[in-house]
Amino acid sequence: MKHTSATPLAGGSARRTGTRSALALAFALLAFFVAAPAAVANHSPSHPLPDNFDPFAPEKPSETPEPAEPKPAPKPKPKPEPQPDGAPPQRVETKTLSNETTSSQWAYVMRRTWARGAPRIARGNRLKQLRPYTRHGSQEVVLLLRQMTLKTGKVWVKVRLPMRPANRTGWVERRDLGRFYRVTKHLEIDRRSFRATLYDGKDRAVWSAPIGVGQGRWPTPKGNFYARERLIVSGSARGVYGPFAFGTSAYSNVLKGSEWAGGQIGIHGTGQPGLLPGRVSHGCVRMRNDNIQRLRKLMPLGTPIQIR
Repeated sequence: MKHTSATPLAGGSARRTGTRSALALAFALLAFFVAAPAAVANHSPSHPLPDNFDPFAPEKPSETPEPAEPKPAPKPKPKPEPQPDGAPPQRVETKTLSNETTSSQWAYVMRRTWARGAPRIARGNRLKQLRPYTRHGSQEVVLLLRQMTLKTGKVWVKVRLPMRPANRTGWVERRDLGRFYRVTKHLEIDRRSFRATLYDGKDRAVWSAPIGVGQGRWPTPKGNFYARERLIVSGSARGVYGPFAFGTSAYSNVLKGSEWAGGQIGIHGTGQPGLLPGRVSHGCVRMRNDNIQRLRKLMPLGTPIQIR
């Protein structure tokens, strides 16, 4: 009896599989030797094959579509050139706030700020630091001259400054000032005729009185100023300054001590009316007590004052 074994069948299957693999390898080598010379022939010596040439790599299309031209990027907006400190500001709008006679405006200083020589922020541009309150405890006031709006959107106001030397002006940011108030009167002080005269909005005299001004060694300063404070005088000072006083933005060029807050020029009454009129004071403007009481009712805060 013959025994059947699976081994010959397995061996026969392996032989058939090996035959197929050998045939596949032969066809692959044949294709290689046919394709490789053709690929080499298509390259001139000036264009050698790359080192990583692969004859079995997928064929690339002979023509490839050209990439679409990229859209030009939008041109950036030019940045404004920085302005040096000495350059004039780029203005947008300028308007006059006061003519210092028939129509003027003033405002309270709301916070500590620097008045500057030009309407821009610069450390070397500072003239005077303004504070919300004066040395007498009154809220600080400035007379407004012009308003300017810059291209940056910031609004600056040109103001008269309470300082020496006389007639100094500077620029303050609008945000540091309070509401604008209007006054239609102005006071003229004539040092030669020893007379003060108050004019209304139609430039008509509504009040006038004889006065005393500073002596030769303590002259009353000349220039344009304004009524900065309204002060009720009490105690022993009432006999010297009378019942009431206006503190002005003018300062003596001689007196710089403690008298009248560092030489501040005032307009006030007097306990010695017999000395009037004349050069009798340390720079302040004196008048009889009844006249200062009348002026107190007629002249509001912020009124422009011209000393001639």
